[in-house]
Amino acid sequence: MSYLDWVQWPAMLVTVFAAWLIGSQRPSRRMTGFVCFSLSNMLWVIWGVYVEAYALIVLQAFLFLMNLRGFKKNLDVN
Repeated sequence: MSYLDWVQWPAMLVTVFAAWLIGSQRPSRRMTGFVCFSLSNMLWVIWGVYVEAYALIVLQAFLFLMNLRGFKKNLDVN
């Protein structure tokens, strides 16, 4: 088993943690959530390339763009 098989597990954990942070009423936690989501997007892309899951890679690219939008909108709240 390649070490890249294990990338999906930290990607999943970071995604769940990010979702929890995004639900916070504190802007600083939401900002951290958007950063964590972006990290999870990168991890999912790494794993997607490894397993040749091209739909997952495209999905993560679009989700990353939405994370950037959320990050920017959250800057306006502060």
